[in-house]
Amino acid sequence: MISRYTRPAMGRIWEMQNKFEIWKEIEILACEAQAELGAAGITKEEAAWIREHADFTVERIDEIERTTNHDVISFLTNMAEYIDVNLPEGWEPPSRWVHYGMTSSDLGDMALCYQITQACDIIIDDIKRLGEICKARAFEFKDTLCVGRTHGISAEPMTFGMKFGSWAWMLRRDLTRMQEARAMIATGAISGAVGSYSSIDPFVEEYVCEKLGLTPDPLSTQVIARDRHAQVMCALATVAATLEAIAMQVRLLQQTDVIEAEEPFKKGQKGSSAMPHKRNPITVERVCGLSRNVKANAQVALDNVALWYERDISHSGTERTALADSFIALDYMFAKMEPLMEGLFTYPAKMEHNLWRTRGLIFSSKVILALVQTGITREDAYVIVQRNAMKVWEDIQNAVDGPTYRERLEADPDCALTAEQLDEIFDPWAFLTRKDEIFKRLEAMEF
Repeated sequence: MISRYTRPAMGRIWEMQNKFEIWKEIEILACEAQAELGAAGITKEEAAWIREHADFTVERIDEIERTTNHDVISFLTNMAEYIDVNLPEGWEPPSRWVHYGMTSSDLGDMALCYQITQACDIIIDDIKRLGEICKARAFEFKDTLCVGRTHGISAEPMTFGMKFGSWAWMLRRDLTRMQEARAMIATGAISGAVGSYSSIDPFVEEYVCEKLGLTPDPLSTQVIARDRHAQVMCALATVAATLEAIAMQVRLLQQTDVIEAEEPFKKGQKGSSAMPHKRNPITVERVCGLSRNVKANAQVALDNVALWYERDISHSGTERTALADSFIALDYMFAKMEPLMEGLFTYPAKMEHNLWRTRGLIFSSKVILALVQTGITREDAYVIVQRNAMKVWEDIQNAVDGPTYRERLEADPDCALTAEQLDEIFDPWAFLTRKDEIFKRLEAMEF
């Protein structure tokens, strides 16, 4: 559990101690519901006794399970060892009411859903924190010019704040996905062997769910259907993909030939063991790698949706690893990305340099529009724009200190643009006259 060292809260959710604590609470609530109902025979005094004395130890449950090979029975046996001691004179063992009319999945599935809601709450908080960081940094770099790239190739001017803003919007959508997934998984069921309530009143299910903040499943079988779990895992995978997308951008921006941004490098930190000059993007590479695990586990959850008839346990073993691993890995990724994005090294001077590296080629889209406005066809304008652009491109690739793109256009007799028009075209801010609308939308967005 890699995040246990940095974010113990997420790790604790998936520890056996927490799972059995939830199991204990569900069993106690079910007893209290039965006593409230007054049908099964358990008294309110017995329910209160169970509440006060029920307990367990993970070690003892493990010991019993080595014989029973059944986790729920082992848990219930251990609980009885605490409940049925020092009873008032004349009492029958109150533990006989624990798990009354229930099946193992009533306990295990409801507890798992509750665990997932606990874990979802942490991820939701993670998303909000990183989203706020990206939003704040977007406004910090609102007016910092840089070149936008498509296919990795210089395209048109933009601002560096737009990068942070796009990441903030991705995280905002992730927040919606996680909130919807949490609502979907916040479900409970205590409906018996095949979901027919044959041995238990639906009131028990309603009572326990209300106390735990869950919604009763309208029609469970013996299990809560795994499409709910799959939605959660797909949401986690999408969040992981968002973090990977951000991390990938940082990796690209940190390349030696680009170096417009760089993950923080602390005093005393070392890069390569062989090449001391290296400052490698190790953290964002780690995030990209872990994203693969979370995305792969979404496929496991999708495969778990199809079960034999009213239940089998083919999903059980995979869930014990895939759910915990995905939540813990994703929380760890956020633990790394939050300080990284807050402290991301940025190099506006290099952004400015890269903006002009293509000697003005990035203004070609404005040139073709201006030529069309002179009355020639778009096809003829494209020929003029491209032939001059390709000459500049060849000079750049051959390291020839030739004319700039504007100078070639000025020397082309077919280019009927005035110096004043070219001044306007070759102003990078001419591409960004509507950027305030973009940032107005971002300002209104809330996490």
